[in-house]
Formats: sequence, structure tokens, C-alpha cells
Amino acid sequence: MAVLSFFTFFTLIIFLHSATVSAQSPAAAPAPSATNVTAILEKAGQFTTLIKLLKSTRMADQIDTQLSTSNQGITLFAPTDNAFSSLKSGTLNSISEQQKLALMQFHVLPNFFSVSQFQTVSNPLHTQAGNSNDGQFPLNVTTAGNQVNITTGVVNATVANTIFTDNQLAVYEVDQVLLPLNIFGPAAPAPAPSAPKKSVKGADAPSGSSDTGSTPDASAAMGLKHHGMIAVSMGVAAILAAVFL
Repeated sequence: MAVLSFFTFFTLIIFLHSATVSAQSPAAAPAPSATNVTAILEKAGQFTTLIKLLKSTRMADQIDTQLSTSNQGITLFAPTDNAFSSLKSGTLNSISEQQKLALMQFHVLPNFFSVSQFQTVSNPLHTQAGNSNDGQFPLNVTTAGNQVNITTGVVNATVANTIFTDNQLAVYEVDQVLLPLNIFGPAAPAPAPSAPKKSVKGADAPSGSSDTGSTPDASAAMGLKHHGMIAVSMGVAAILAAVFL
């Protein structure tokens, strides 16, 4: 009986010690998000160019980091390889690395949007590229039933398919690369050339002037000379008349 009581007491001591240790142990931290946006695109296929740009601009890392540190979610518009192929030749090579980053940021919304939520959003949408209210990165969405249309001021695109959604990340396939107005908009018109100065013609010259360039003084001199010649002529005639008479 004594042996049984000792065993019971010993078991109770071990139980209480285990409970104390468990109570003092911190709760396990929640596992970080395992969502990998490039893995999702690779699994879907036909997004090779987009994946390269997301990696080269480090935008893929930014998306994954935000998914693991924020509860607002992310929405990614994903152009297909065919969408990139339809761009004018040399389009991507003609922009800088900073502009490529802005291009990728323009395809990312810093919030999760389901297809139905696009029906009630306020335009223009705010993208990771910057504030759309300044007119540089406007992104407007319209819906017709379940169809979602996107306009950037440069191109019009349509959401063709939902690639992935888990209420934290939404990836939508789009049929056009979303070209932002700030990078691909029309160039500012060159200033108009200044009008040539008009030369003053004779007809437009001030009154009192003439094409011969004569002046009042010159006219007066000519008059005096004319009167002098007349006087001389009259004098010669008088002398000749007196001689013959």
C-alpha cells in the first residue's frame, strides 16, 4: 500500500512539472506564407516573359514579402507571352531598368480584389507604381457582367482568366501588357517655329518717303539749280537782243 502511494505521489510530481514547463513555453509563431508568385505562374504556363521581368526587377520578392507581412493582400495582372509578343519590336529594350520596374509595379495592386469587387471599385485604381491621381499611372476598370476590362490611357485589356486566388493573392491573366501613360504615352509636341520677320516694302514705308530715296533738302537744291539756269538763260538772251538792236 505504501509503495502504491509513493508511485502515485511521484507520478503527480512529474505531471505538475510537465504542466509548469508547458505553461512557460511561448506559443509557436504562425508559419509564414508559403505563397510563391513565380511558382504559381510557372505552374500555369505561358508566362515566361513576365516571370523573367518579375525576377530581374525583384518585384517577385516584393510581392512574396508583402504577402507574408501584410493582411491587405495583392492583386497581380499577368500578361501572357502572346501579350508581350504583340508589343512593337524593341519596346522592352527601349526603356531603362527603372522603367521596367515601374512597368511591373503598374501590374500590381496593393490589395486583394475578387472579380466581383471590381464592380464597385473607384477609378482610377492605385497601383504599386504610384498614385494614379497625378495622371501618370491611371488604371481604370470597368465591368460587364463577369467580364473585367482595363484601360491605361495607352492600351485596353481584358481579364481573360483567373490563374490563382486564395483570398490573399489574386492572379488574373490579361490579354495585353498594361502600358502606363507615364512611360508609353505620346511625346509632348515640339514647340512651333517662330514666324520670320517681314521686311518693310516701299508701299508699307512711312508717308513722305519714296523709292528714289530723295529728301526735302535734295528737292530744294534741285529747285534752286533749275531757277539759276533759267536766270542765266534770260540774261544771255537780253545781251544778244541789245547787240542786234
